[in-house]
Amino acid sequence: MNVRQVSGTLIGLGNGGYVGEVGPQTGHRSFSMDAPTRGIDMNTEPRDLTDLPDVQLPRAAAKIAQEHPELWQAYQRFGELVSSAGPLEARERRLIHLAYALGANSHGAAHSHARRALAEGLSRADLEHVAILAATTLGWPQAVRALTIVQDVSDGDQ
Repeated sequence: MNVRQVSGTLIGLGNGGYVGEVGPQTGHRSFSMDAPTRGIDMNTEPRDLTDLPDVQLPRAAAKIAQEHPELWQAYQRFGELVSSAGPLEARERRLIHLAYALGANSHGAAHSHARRALAEGLSRADLEHVAILAATTLGWPQAVRALTIVQDVSDGDQ
């Protein structure tokens, strides 16, 4: 089991990718099979289960967060682990997430990461530069598509 401390909580990535709390002394899981819902208010709004609650989640993600808050919380914890796994700063990580979403043609994720980037203080020019950089790797049509997504979000259309 790989154990890492995130925000004062020890998190373990165990067999099958299960994410949960582990005991600090033993490194063993300190929960039962029904533990993922422990400590989670099942009436919690999806926006309250994210690090940027004022940024709208994509519709499908919001539905999963609402119907399966324990999965969403585990996903959020996984994101914390991934973010803390290397030396990149938050700004760099956000731009990379946007680039991956645009390159993967993941419409919802691209809009979400663009909204989050703007909420975190990145500029429209920063996001447009990421979209334009797609031209050499993904081709001109994909770069134009990426630029359209970024501009739609920046203009408040999406």
